[in-house]
Amino acid sequence: MNIQTHTQAASLLILRLFVAYEFWEAGVEKWRGQNWFADIQQKFPFPFNLLPADLNWQLATYAELLLPIALVIGLASRLSAIALTILTLVAWYAVHAGLGYNIGNGGYKMAVIYLVVLTPIILQGGGAWSLDSLLKQKFKWAKFF
Repeated sequence: MNIQTHTQAASLLILRLFVAYEFWEAGVEKWRGQNWFADIQQKFPFPFNLLPADLNWQLATYAELLLPIALVIGLASRLSAIALTILTLVAWYAVHAGLGYNIGNGGYKMAVIYLVVLTPIILQGGGAWSLDSLLKQKFKWAKFF
């Protein structure tokens, strides 16, 4: 690998680790906390507003616990980043949209940061320092990763 490949791999790894930590932390909070989704269920965008609040809570919790692990090891990085993007957009819409940009007011600033961090992972994948890269080298069907 040349220096540019190492630089890109390091950059994507840093983004993966940062966003994985942030979502993992949120997942642990949900795991240990009370389900408050029933209070905002009517604010969820379609089709999530059709699902029971308990199911949405479980989907969010497990997504925030499992997808960060996939990002850390670089497995299905693009798919994980897409799923976390959807989760972030739902949270922005249902929780943060009407509260402005400021984090202190419960605003959407962190949602924007997460979306910015997830975008390069969606566009480029996990990078050379990922399990995706190893799978691409070994299996032709893994080109999407």
